[in-house]
Amino acid sequence: MSLSFLAAGAEGGAVNPWVALAYLIAGVFFILALRGLSSPATSRAGNRNGMIGMGIAVITTLVTHDIANIVEIAIAIFLGGIIGVTVARRIAMTAMPELVAAFHSLVGLAAVLVAAAAFLNPDAFGLLDASGNITAVSRVEMTLGAAIGAITFSGSVIAFAKLSGRMSGSPIMLPGRHVINLGTLLAIIVGTALYAMAPDAGAGEGWLFWAIVAAAFIIGFLLIIPIGGADMPVVVSMLNSYSGWAAAAMGFTLGNTAMIITGALVGSSGAILSYIMCRAMNRSFISVIAGGFGADSGGASGGEAGEQRPYKQGSAADAAFMLEQAEKVIIIPGYGMAVAQAQHALREMADLLEEKGVEVKYAIHPVAGRMPGHMNVLLAEASVEYDKVFELEDINSEFAQADVAFIIGANDVVNPAAKTDKSSPIYGMPVFDVDKAKQVFFIKRSMGGVGYAGVDNDVFYMDQTMMLLSDAKKMVEEIVKSLD
Repeated sequence: MSLSFLAAGAEGGAVNPWVALAYLIAGVFFILALRGLSSPATSRAGNRNGMIGMGIAVITTLVTHDIANIVEIAIAIFLGGIIGVTVARRIAMTAMPELVAAFHSLVGLAAVLVAAAAFLNPDAFGLLDASGNITAVSRVEMTLGAAIGAITFSGSVIAFAKLSGRMSGSPIMLPGRHVINLGTLLAIIVGTALYAMAPDAGAGEGWLFWAIVAAAFIIGFLLIIPIGGADMPVVVSMLNSYSGWAAAAMGFTLGNTAMIITGALVGSSGAILSYIMCRAMNRSFISVIAGGFGADSGGASGGEAGEQRPYKQGSAADAAFMLEQAEKVIIIPGYGMAVAQAQHALREMADLLEEKGVEVKYAIHPVAGRMPGHMNVLLAEASVEYDKVFELEDINSEFAQADVAFIIGANDVVNPAAKTDKSSPIYGMPVFDVDKAKQVFFIKRSMGGVGYAGVDNDVFYMDQTMMLLSDAKKMVEEIVKSLD
């Protein structure tokens, strides 16, 4: 949605009704895109509608622009397009979450840069009143857009670092962080009010604008570093919402309908998704916005404790024999499946089991992977039928009737500590009741590692659990060979 920042041409004066109509049509396509993306079955159509809507918005802006040189805009679009295509072709699906976070940071930075341009050259954007000062309303819109954009940028950079492994994924708790966060947010609000009421919006009082932007960069950093573990998918959704509101705020500053519509759609849909995910995780939505809704401490018991406890290890042949004897198998995929790119081999295994009369279902947790819908995308990529994929609340009651719970690369979403250990960083998060299945197969690389939340998992050591220690793709391929 960051291309909506190109739409800076119809500001000031009366808006051409044809331009308004074109932006309205683009907004309808954006709504259809969101509707389509709500289901894997219609996601391709949703993407197409989004591309059509963005195309209409960009072309309308290029036709009606009156600020930037069309050649300069064309060069910028060409360079951005080359970079986008190159990244899209080279990026692995396992790196998609950090890529999304990185793109969110660019949207936030774009909002800051547009606000800075409006501040430095308000006359070009039609923001001056009769006395030659930036209007009070424009100051508020411009400052809020810059502040939200700065929060999005710095927060997304931290999310990218955590998701890509460049920074510890564990919560980093600063002493007195809630007081610091609240104080910084109040400073931003008070600073915005003072700047709006200042007699001179230029050099005399303009330092307030830059101070607010600096404080917003800081609060974005402070809000995200305390969050880690299984909560990161909500962070991605939340930052997506922030990027939308930043675009909408700048749309008001520039008087551009397309930016307002697009930004409001992205902001509201991201907020709704965050709320839904928080309910699914038994988290407080207000705590998400405030930051630091994960653990009060690292909470990790570490892999070392797990290595000292007895567990049963099996082979691909063992798993294949028991799987084909089963009547019902529930597969729980996680980020480890994505890392190993095992989704295609997994679907092949499921197909073979179904040929043998075994009922196979897939169980998807709302926060499985590193971003919302991560596992759904991977399974769709492997052409898994949508009617075989179930959300947690729809399938959790079926584990008691399942012969096998087949866990591939998941950890935190099947960890019973979320139900029993109040000191755990994932306590309160609904998890799959895999312990109720007659047999559990758990694929992971080794017993030395723990989940993203850094918590050991009692499922490893249950009597009915057989650990399949190997690369997920390699292990599933070996099971497939044994099933043939």
